[in-house]
Amino acid sequence: MGGNVFQKEAIDFSHKNVNLTERKFAGYQFASSEMIGEKVGHRLDPYLYRIYKQFVGNRGNPNFLSLLGLLAMVGASLLIITGRWTAAGFGIILSGLFDLLDGVIARKLGRATPFGGFLDSVLDRYSDLFLLMALVIFYMRKGDFLLVVLTSFVSIGTVLISYARARAEAARVECTVGLMERAERMILLSAGVLFQWMEPILWVLAILTHFTVIQRICHVYKRLKQP
Repeated sequence: MGGNVFQKEAIDFSHKNVNLTERKFAGYQFASSEMIGEKVGHRLDPYLYRIYKQFVGNRGNPNFLSLLGLLAMVGASLLIITGRWTAAGFGIILSGLFDLLDGVIARKLGRATPFGGFLDSVLDRYSDLFLLMALVIFYMRKGDFLLVVLTSFVSIGTVLISYARARAEAARVECTVGLMERAERMILLSAGVLFQWMEPILWVLAILTHFTVIQRICHVYKRLKQP
C-alpha cells in the first residue's frame, strides 16, 4: 500500500509539472508575439495612436491594416520592377507604417487576438518575398546575374529566419535572438531603394540573414541540451 501511495504522489507531482510547463509556455507564446514591441518598449504607441485617432477615431480593424501593409508592399514591388525606385522607397515606408499601426491599434483598442498575430506574421512573409522577388525580376531584366543570385540568397535567409523561430517555438524554445529581425531588414531595404544603395545592402543582408539563422540554430541547440 505504501508503494501505491508513493506512485500516486509521483504521478500527481508529474502532472503538476506538466501543467506548470504548459502555462509557462502559453504565457511565452503571448509575449513572443510582441517581440518587436518589447525591444522598443512600445514607445511610439501613444504618438502613433494620437495621430491615428485624429483621422479615424476610436475604431479600426488591425487585420485590415495588416492587409493594407501588404498591398502597399505589392505596390512598392511593382514600382521597383518598373524602375521607379524613389516612389518604391516611400511605398516600403508606408507598408512599414501600416505594420506598426496594426499592432498599436490591436493593443490600444483591445483587439489583439491569436489569429490576428498569425495573420500579421503570414502577411509579413508575403511582403518580404514580394519585395525580394521584385528585385530579382529587376536584375533579371538588366541581365545582372550576380545580383539575381545575391537577392535569391537573401530570400533564402529571410525565409529561414522565420522558419527557424517557428520550429524552435514548436520545440518549446523561445527564439528571438539574432541580428536581422524584420524591422532591421526593412530599414536596410528601404534605405537601399531610396538612396540607390541596393547592391551593398544586399551584400550585408546576404551575410547577416544567414548569420542570424546560425545564431538561432546555436541558441536552440544550447537550450535543448540543457538538463
